[in-house]
Amino acid sequence: MRIAVPRESDAVETRVAATPETVKKLKTLGFEVTIETGAGTTSRILDADYEAAGAVISADAAATYAGADVVLKVRRPDAAELKLIKSGALVIAIMDPYGRDAELAAMAEAGVSAFAMEFMPRITRAQVMDVLSSQANLAGYRAVIDAASEFDRAFPMMMTAAGTVPAARVFVMGAGVAGLQAIATARRLGAVVTATDVRPASKEQVESLGAKFIAVEDEEFKQAETAGGYAKPMSEAYQKKQAELVASHITKQDIVITTALIPGRPAPRLVTAEMLASMKPGSVVVDLAVERGGNVEGARAGEVATVSGVKIVGHLNVPGRIAASASALYAKNLVAFLETMVDKASKTLKPNWDDELVKATVLTRDGAVVHPAFAAAQS
Repeated sequence: MRIAVPRESDAVETRVAATPETVKKLKTLGFEVTIETGAGTTSRILDADYEAAGAVISADAAATYAGADVVLKVRRPDAAELKLIKSGALVIAIMDPYGRDAELAAMAEAGVSAFAMEFMPRITRAQVMDVLSSQANLAGYRAVIDAASEFDRAFPMMMTAAGTVPAARVFVMGAGVAGLQAIATARRLGAVVTATDVRPASKEQVESLGAKFIAVEDEEFKQAETAGGYAKPMSEAYQKKQAELVASHITKQDIVITTALIPGRPAPRLVTAEMLASMKPGSVVVDLAVERGGNVEGARAGEVATVSGVKIVGHLNVPGRIAASASALYAKNLVAFLETMVDKASKTLKPNWDDELVKATVLTRDGAVVHPAFAAAQS
């Protein structure tokens, strides 16, 4: 069995799909691992580190993909890469498939079995494979670090002979994995933290981290969570009430971090131009949803914009801004999933197509788009 780990073709992507630690694990499962030269450089992993773990270093993408039964990537392969991957290979990556019908059709036409790691079910068995959680956790941490670097004041309260420096006020919008880590990080830095979310279960989680919960807690709020733990879209009436509460709260904040995403939908607008205008000059807003259209009016993908004297941080690929840590966790997610498709006795690939993890994540197989969320669009 051969595994290919190429350099990521997207210029924004700094992560890599394997580490020396996971190469060793893959070798014990019976795989030969080929890694394209320089694939781990931006994650602080040298070719020599991979070689020491038992991987073969290839000179280019074509040599990396040649004969590979499994391809491990961070992002979905592009058209040029698909030409190099053999038909029947398993391709495992973060596929970002919504609104990408042409790309899904191309993967089907190439004959690959493509798996979307972000579709991993949130069940106990799959926790170690949950890329959304592993990467969002780091994004939440990095959001606070980025905010601190743009904020021209200290985070903690400091009492000095020359006077007292007040603690920064941080408001986190969205208390999922990223939001909770942002709360914890801001608290560690000494900020006064508040947070909001439409999911009732988040209130206890927010308060357990020492932050104050801000929300309109009516009957709709009590029902605002799916069985899978995601936020439901809220009614216009609720959104209006929540927006009024947030607008009055946000005027007193120094830093706002937005993390709200709904799978398959554009990011909800949480912070308006009017809210930004009400904030103090020099305040900072970090939009973690900027790649999905943004939670903040005026946010620009890949830039730090200034609106009404407020800095809006819109960095792309925030987990990739701490690539060494992000790659280490992501690579472990991949190995844990791939291990479920290996017969350990014979050391051969044997995907169980009826396994709930496989059924939930497989997008294309045998020349067709098979995932129920996308198959109809291809017919």
